[in-house]
Amino acid sequence: MRPWRRAASAALALSALTLAMSPEPASAGYGHEKYTFAVIGDIPYGDAQIADFPNVVEQINADRDVRFVDHLGDIKNGSTVCSDAYFQQIKADFDKFRDPLVYTVGDNEWTDCHRPNNGGYNPLERLAEIRKVFFPRPGRTLGQDSARVTSQADQGYPENVRYTRADVAFAAVHIVGSNNSMAPWTGNTAPTPEQAAEVLGRTSAVVQTVRDTFAAARRHRDRAVVLLTQADMFDPTVTNPSFADYYAFQPIVKAIAEEAAAFHGPVYLFNGDSHVYNSDKPLGTGSAWLRFYGLSTPASNLSRVTVDGSTNVNNWLKVTVDPSTKQVLSWTRVPFAQ
Repeated sequence: MRPWRRAASAALALSALTLAMSPEPASAGYGHEKYTFAVIGDIPYGDAQIADFPNVVEQINADRDVRFVDHLGDIKNGSTVCSDAYFQQIKADFDKFRDPLVYTVGDNEWTDCHRPNNGGYNPLERLAEIRKVFFPRPGRTLGQDSARVTSQADQGYPENVRYTRADVAFAAVHIVGSNNSMAPWTGNTAPTPEQAAEVLGRTSAVVQTVRDTFAAARRHRDRAVVLLTQADMFDPTVTNPSFADYYAFQPIVKAIAEEAAAFHGPVYLFNGDSHVYNSDKPLGTGSAWLRFYGLSTPASNLSRVTVDGSTNVNNWLKVTVDPSTKQVLSWTRVPFAQ
């Protein structure tokens, strides 16, 4: 590993150790009843999907079972301009969701905006604009029936939120592809100092949110934990992953693995990024990802679900929560209306 990668990896791991507790997560109740939420991600990609996205919103709105919606990030593809006008257009679409909408930021809308075909922006400037446009009321979700959530807005990360629904603890955390934004920007061979500083701070905040979510779940004796993020940290489509492309995820994966292994119930991680539906146990006994990330204890109760996305997406994920069942969560892919 190159020196700057060793230093960055060590710093990321160190930053995860110095964390403070945050307030209790907000809860909308629901008692112990069954309920349903929708998950989408990596959409809309390209002109056709952009034009059709309001219809996707309306289809989800029309499903009477759905109580809230999660968008896992990447509101555009990786080769289009990251303009203010586009952000406002997607925000207007998001505002049409009738139920609370939790949006998890993706890399295409800021991390990759340094690319010439994205407009050659400073990614950190685009991130600031994303927070301004999509998180105008920290501690509240988007959607017409906005709900209260516990956010890290006071630390500068309004997008990291926690909430509890009927014996299930949820956390939406800002983890993105492109090696969690450590991939060098255009014209550079290594991360810039400001780039590395952003990643260190955000990684620490993510780890704190993860640990706080599990701590609250244990106190409340919740039946399950659900984590929502954009990045696929266990991409099954990569046959020979290089640690140089994944090292910035290591402290986050370590925290998730430790907390999941110590939790009494099932843990679910929903992500986008790799675009093809997949359900697996990436940190189960015998998984190659354990050795890859330097983990000694498996987390066999962790299930990961990748949603369909990109140009081939033709469905949304309908997730049912039933606290009376052993697995707590079940899901099905619902085709988009023609």
